[in-house]
Amino acid sequence: MVTAKRRIVAMQEMEIQDYARRLFDAHGTKAIAEAAQKASSFEEKGKPDEARTWRQIEAAIKLIRGPNAS
Repeated sequence: MVTAKRRIVAMQEMEIQDYARRLFDAHGTKAIAEAAQKASSFEEKGKPDEARTWRQIEAAIKLIRGPNAS
């Protein structure tokens, strides 16, 4: 049972990474704001699971983008 849960979590993480990459490719750094806005919207609607997913997408996009240039 534990192995099945780990596979599900790993699959979800891969899906988040894939979606974050596609969103970043389509919208560039604006994708960060889009993901944050969606997360906030779900938080306001009382949907914490959906909000958590969008926060994870937001974090993944930030990693894809890399460090800010100064």
